[in-house]
Amino acid sequence: MRASAWLVIAALGCGGAPPPAAEPTPAPDTRSAIDRRRDAACDQLGPKLTACAVEDARASLAAGTIDQAQLDRDTAPAIQRKNTEEFDRACKGTAYSSRQIRVLEVCFQQERACAPLLDCLGHLSDAPKP
Repeated sequence: MRASAWLVIAALGCGGAPPPAAEPTPAPDTRSAIDRRRDAACDQLGPKLTACAVEDARASLAAGTIDQAQLDRDTAPAIQRKNTEEFDRACKGTAYSSRQIRVLEVCFQQERACAPLLDCLGHLSDAPKP
């Protein structure tokens, strides 16, 4: 037999090519439903609130209350990323009630502009209605 035939036979006899590596199965999500809702709302709001902070910084520059150097520092991508991460950590570390989580969800869905969004989020601290 030729050498290439022996290689084919040997490969087939040894099981051939190894099976493709199985993708690791993700660990089951053990968070409660309310914690999953809170975390999803926090993930949505963090980048939006960071964008609002940048918008505020630009308005402050236009109003003359900060200079260009301060704007550049406050709106640097690393600072924006850090602000979003800090919000995310604080938001996900808060034990919100179901009503408060609904406020987070509804405010994000319904308020596109920053000022109305922030006003809406002010309802987080409202006392629940009987």
